[in-house]
Amino acid sequence: MTVFETLESEVRSYSRGWPVVFDRAVGSHLYDESGKSYVDFFAGAGALNYGHNNPVLKQAVVDYILRDGVTHALDMQTVAKRDFLESFRDLVLTPRELDYKVMFPGPAGANAVEAALKLARKVTGRVSVVNFTNAFHGMTLGALSVTGNSMKRGGAGVPLVHATPMPYDNYLDGRVPDFLWLERLLADSGSGLNEPAAVIVETVQGEGGINAARVEWLRGLAELCERHGILLIVDDVQMGCGRTGPFFSFEVAGITPDIVCLSKSIGGFGLPLALTLIRPDLDVWEPGEHNGTFRGINPAFVASTEALRAYWTDDTLEKSTLAKGEQVERVLLGIADAHPDADLRAKGRGLARGLRFADGATAGAVCSAAFQRGLLMETSGPDGEVAKVMPPLTITDDELDDGLRILTESVAATR
Repeated sequence: MTVFETLESEVRSYSRGWPVVFDRAVGSHLYDESGKSYVDFFAGAGALNYGHNNPVLKQAVVDYILRDGVTHALDMQTVAKRDFLESFRDLVLTPRELDYKVMFPGPAGANAVEAALKLARKVTGRVSVVNFTNAFHGMTLGALSVTGNSMKRGGAGVPLVHATPMPYDNYLDGRVPDFLWLERLLADSGSGLNEPAAVIVETVQGEGGINAARVEWLRGLAELCERHGILLIVDDVQMGCGRTGPFFSFEVAGITPDIVCLSKSIGGFGLPLALTLIRPDLDVWEPGEHNGTFRGINPAFVASTEALRAYWTDDTLEKSTLAKGEQVERVLLGIADAHPDADLRAKGRGLARGLRFADGATAGAVCSAAFQRGLLMETSGPDGEVAKVMPPLTITDDELDDGLRILTESVAATR
């Protein structure tokens, strides 16, 4: 452990909660260098929906590398990129009657968000963006400006401007009609709210505490944006690629965003890949106006194509995810019922679930107890008060049962 503690930056975080050295990973398990197994309820913060070293995806990547396939290509045309684009069109966009141009903004989710914000401002000529309480959109300055967490915002070192936070669904506990404040500000010339270029939203806030917006709230937001000529950006970086059941998390609401941000599991194997999907009429970029050295990592195209072909030709994975999500919900509700004095609350949708505790210290203690028993979980929420359940979508029923058993035992052990 010495080299990590002496040489690596103090900014490291996950490694502090899981103080072992990991060596191997297969499916829904990680193994430390001593051989101890851990059930993974983390899934690379949503980057490993198809599990660790998925054998089908691994074989495709290995074969591509062994035949000397192009690895780095900027935005050049390659066979791997063509295969990905055709598969994404045929298996994701066309069946959902979605008409988007595909932009490769760089390797990470923050790159997808930055591109979306820049494009919205370029198209509309406006600068203000509406975001929501407890949102998380990335750590670069533009993405951070529309993020809610004060600790992360404080790391910017400069004022974060041109973004206006509004209450997320149920932020005010249902005491006022949806969007009352935003509608009033938009209608009042004396409100001081600059006419927004866009609204950016997560349908389920992952880092914000597994806050799932109601479908009627999402529909209302889409209608509000349309009435006021505001572009709607859905950040599906963590909740897309099947995490909530359907491929896109917004499908359940029947809305069509103007811009969609994808990353994490779109890379299939855990390789870096990000997409910004844009309505064709919004594609007003000049060549090279937004670019990046690593926006064409071809092994990621290969893995992503294989994942689309293996898991998205039918609705088998979607149905499995929804069923497993209901299984998780039943267990979380059972834990809450077993500890009526603890103010526990089950949250989430699909296989993005959480158990909210009264405070962050308790949630952290539960995750620490789970780690000691062989389960990897992280906390989320503004005070780290939510223990997050996000296993790979491909987790088996037995593995899921095992992880939920450990979670149940860990909650009981901290009471």
